[in-house]
Amino acid sequence: MRTNKILISVFASLLTIVIYSCKKDYKVLEHDKTPYNLNYGAFPAPNIAPDNQLTVQGVKLGRMLFYETALSQDNSMSCASCHHQQFAFTDTATFSLGVLGQKGKRQAMTIFNMAWHGNAFFWDGRAPLLRDQSLMPIQDVLEMHETLPNVVAKLSAKEIYTTQFFSAFGTSTITPELMSKAMEQFMNSIVSNSSKYDDYLAGKTNLTAEEERGRFLFTTRYNSANPAIGGAECFHCHSEPNFENNRYTSNGLDVEADFTDLGREVVTGNPLHKAWFKVPSLRNVELSAPYMHDGRFKTLEDVVNHYDNVKNSSNVDVTFSAQILNGGLKLSNADKAALVAFLKTMTDKTLATNPEYSSPF
Repeated sequence: MRTNKILISVFASLLTIVIYSCKKDYKVLEHDKTPYNLNYGAFPAPNIAPDNQLTVQGVKLGRMLFYETALSQDNSMSCASCHHQQFAFTDTATFSLGVLGQKGKRQAMTIFNMAWHGNAFFWDGRAPLLRDQSLMPIQDVLEMHETLPNVVAKLSAKEIYTTQFFSAFGTSTITPELMSKAMEQFMNSIVSNSSKYDDYLAGKTNLTAEEERGRFLFTTRYNSANPAIGGAECFHCHSEPNFENNRYTSNGLDVEADFTDLGREVVTGNPLHKAWFKVPSLRNVELSAPYMHDGRFKTLEDVVNHYDNVKNSSNVDVTFSAQILNGGLKLSNADKAALVAFLKTMTDKTLATNPEYSSPF
């Protein structure tokens, strides 16, 4: 009799464990619509697409896909292979290498504050939406060199993904559209607003004398009559809060005879857009070398030297007209150092190590 009671007790315990486990699995398989809390501080509210609002499970899935090597042909590369968190989600290589060992055509762009971009994506703006951008590297022969049907098949074979797609979107059927929406959600969740400059704006810290000189030069118009008392007029293209302007332009990198990358013109077919490129954010620029669409400048000092005397061409941004006519900005060495010092105040203190953006695997 005592043995039977023990067996019954053990059976009841096992049954309780099984029931509890099933309940846990059911919770995992629930379509969880809990909104993701996007902490954007003093930034204006972002314009998130109505059909892809951020949810906890959607961002989680997008993060998994961002670090998933099955998105590439030989299962060796993920999005993070060319967009490293410690470098503000870009690459230190001038041109990233794809699965076949071939170099890309342009320098990898940074990925943060994407929710505040008001124009299209990539240097030439060929992807209208962030979700469109997310799928293109997968199919690019110079990058991941994979097909979307193959990726869907590989992900569908993994229970961790069929489960997470259900949690995020209410279906275990994986599609390229849902993949792109998940990756869009994760990239929109990456916020950078914790720099020394943000603290300065909030009254929490002061800039050094050199940084303040750099801020003056950055935010003050060029004075063609007396350049020594004017500024470098950087703010026209790199305005707050994200230090970009949602435009494409030519920043005087080359004279027309030296144009090798036609940039925005290839997308629009408009000759006026020849060698125009998307204006990138200057936040975290200290972390994201090399610079420009072709990674030609290795240091911030190189960048400042370029803007001190940009090259003239028929489609160069009109912002540079006065200084081109006057022989350049004519910055002193101290002014150049001050501009670099100010640019470094835009480095986020947490972005490069924030565990919310790191690999979930």
